[in-house]
Amino acid sequence: MENRKIRVGITQGDVNGIGYEVILKTFAEPAMLELCTPIIYGSPKVAAYHRKALDLPTGFSIVNSAKEADADKLSIVNCNADEVKVELSKPTAEGGRAALDALEKAIEEYKAGLIDVLVTAPINKHTIQSEEFSFPGHTEFLENALGKGQKALMILMKDDFRVALVTGHIPVSKIASTLTKELIEEKITIFNYSLKQDFGIGAPRIAVLSLNPHAGDESLLGTEEQEIIQPAIEEMRAKGVFCFGPYPADGFMGSGNYTRFDGVLAMYHDQGLAPFKALAMDEGVNYTAGLPVVRTSPAHGTAYDIAGKGVASEDSFRQAIYVAIDVFRNRQRERVARANPLRKQYYEKRDDSDKLKLDSVEEDL
Repeated sequence: MENRKIRVGITQGDVNGIGYEVILKTFAEPAMLELCTPIIYGSPKVAAYHRKALDLPTGFSIVNSAKEADADKLSIVNCNADEVKVELSKPTAEGGRAALDALEKAIEEYKAGLIDVLVTAPINKHTIQSEEFSFPGHTEFLENALGKGQKALMILMKDDFRVALVTGHIPVSKIASTLTKELIEEKITIFNYSLKQDFGIGAPRIAVLSLNPHAGDESLLGTEEQEIIQPAIEEMRAKGVFCFGPYPADGFMGSGNYTRFDGVLAMYHDQGLAPFKALAMDEGVNYTAGLPVVRTSPAHGTAYDIAGKGVASEDSFRQAIYVAIDVFRNRQRERVARANPLRKQYYEKRDDSDKLKLDSVEEDL
């Protein structure tokens, strides 16, 4: 494996939010430049504006492309041809266009092999909408641009606490009709593979949440558990995936049983993200699994209410950098392991040996 520093492409996000504040605060710490080579895709003038307004010491170089970036400096690739007007705390069409320009440039340079991973600052999902961006968010846009036919999976994570979603940015009224046995199996497959490849877990344990209160209460409160979710779990277990459930979301999270699994699969957005953000918001990371590109972002949004006040915490953004680096290295190790049949055989043996332990976990729950 290469020993060079990983090249982290960073998109500026919404210029009227806290994106530049958390980016500049993160790289005000010199030790961060020892871990990676950061390249921001955005506007040097806007970065300078935020740096001055917030009285931050972070220096940066202006380059035309990531290939010009100094390995030991923070660099900015100018993606905005016109002057970008900053209106802190306000959602503007100009801010949305600037965010999209940065994202498109970062994708172009990723395809050219100039950056290794992508870390995205928060966008405003409304103002970024255009002919080029007609998606509910980053996840769907990146799946379309870089997926190569592969499906993406949103994972919110902090350390060993990982929550993935079967359905993402869709109205609550459409959740039940969207859920199918095949969709749940697809998400479990992606989740299981990502836990192995991206996080180095030999025999991942996945908890699957129910859709209805009390897991349907034996069909009294709904039949999706018996007709869709349970059959999907049984099908995946028959294929050797260690998944269990369906568990009622409230009791499962409230009792702390999530700590006994490597991943939790929620049926819909707020079912998974509400408890996750209550427990791990400050250092939470949004990771997009299932795609060739390694992409992370902080778990928070644009935070217009505190933009420009200098009080935004960079912890989540810093963790997003760490996770991107770790996943990239894990994928490199996985490629080396797959190239060695003996090592792969060892992993398979470990999976088999762990099965008895996992069965006992389910019995306890």
